[in-house]
Amino acid sequence: MKHLRLAVIGTCSRGQMTDLAHLPEQGVEIVAGADIYELQRKSFQDRYREKFHSEVKAYADYREMLERERPDGVFIIVPDYLHEEMACHCLSQGVPVYLEKPIAISIDGADRILHTAYEHKTQLFLGHNMRYMGFTEKMHEIVQSGAIGEVKAIWCRHFISYGGDAYYRDWHADRRKSCSLLLQKGSHDIDIIHWLANSRTARVHGFGTLAVYGDVPRRPAGEEHPANWLSASQEWKRAHWPPETLRDFYPIVDVEDLNMIGMQLTNGVQACYLQCHFTPDCVRNYTVIGTRGRLENRGDYHGNVTIEVWTRRSDTYQQEGDITYRIDVPKENHGGADFKIITGFIQMLRGEARPIPTPQSARYAVAAGILGAESIRSGGNTIELPPLPPELENYNFSQVN
Repeated sequence: MKHLRLAVIGTCSRGQMTDLAHLPEQGVEIVAGADIYELQRKSFQDRYREKFHSEVKAYADYREMLERERPDGVFIIVPDYLHEEMACHCLSQGVPVYLEKPIAISIDGADRILHTAYEHKTQLFLGHNMRYMGFTEKMHEIVQSGAIGEVKAIWCRHFISYGGDAYYRDWHADRRKSCSLLLQKGSHDIDIIHWLANSRTARVHGFGTLAVYGDVPRRPAGEEHPANWLSASQEWKRAHWPPETLRDFYPIVDVEDLNMIGMQLTNGVQACYLQCHFTPDCVRNYTVIGTRGRLENRGDYHGNVTIEVWTRRSDTYQQEGDITYRIDVPKENHGGADFKIITGFIQMLRGEARPIPTPQSARYAVAAGILGAESIRSGGNTIELPPLPPELENYNFSQVN
């Protein structure tokens, strides 16, 4: 079993997920991290001393870290607009990459990453952890079993209660840095839609607007970011309601807080994705309709989760399906998905298994979101999605160089 020395770019916040990869007893170690912030570099080192009794090196420049450490793989967990530059550099140096979704904020950027991995024959893994969640795995299993017949339509409604406390207080609110929240949030769901349909978007159109958060007071440029909502108490979160009473938003707010896109997939499946960032509740709700029935999830990776499957005609609304599947959801790490996806990256590095999400699927999910946003901003016209060239479409990015 190959001993793996791994490194991290972006050591705090979401980057702490990579602690799950520090498994010395299994021959896997995080040995170094890079972060531009001195405080976060110190926090990274202190965390490993306290949590693992382990010493890790910290660098301000990720390029220096790669040159000095020559890791067997690197996690890139940084803001979306940095993905293209960092991924291409690491891949060009022959360092296998775990790249957090979305792959990039432009189609050209995503394709450049794929081209770089292809040209340098370097492994590339995309962090679409929703493919590893219990409820999506079960929905995929049900669809593949043929229980609802041939899939014809997929709808996803995405309610995001914390949108104002998360995405409109930092760089996500600026379309120059995020493009649209159809990427940071929507690329998850678009990817799952493609997975369930066993297809990809061929054309997309959309409507959306900045319905509420365009009028919320913004903080001056250069002012420090407010308290992190992730670590805030439930009392703090309940006090941040209703949405129009929020304040201290990012200085630039020009991404839609209400998005609706329709997608026609290459195999004829019709799909839609609806996203709202000012709802009181938080959940993803999928409906998949086939020629012999439909399924719908109740809950996602929090609390009690069921998948209802209706296969008999009733002519009335039945609260419970003809079949009910109950999903046991771990409380931590996105319902256990983070640990499973990191395990997938390690297995890829060791040549033990091919990843479930592929760079191609990540690119198509982002492309649908990017062109959906373009449609929204140009009046709702339908836009054709460009395919990948054949050499990238069929390439196995998990193969060892």
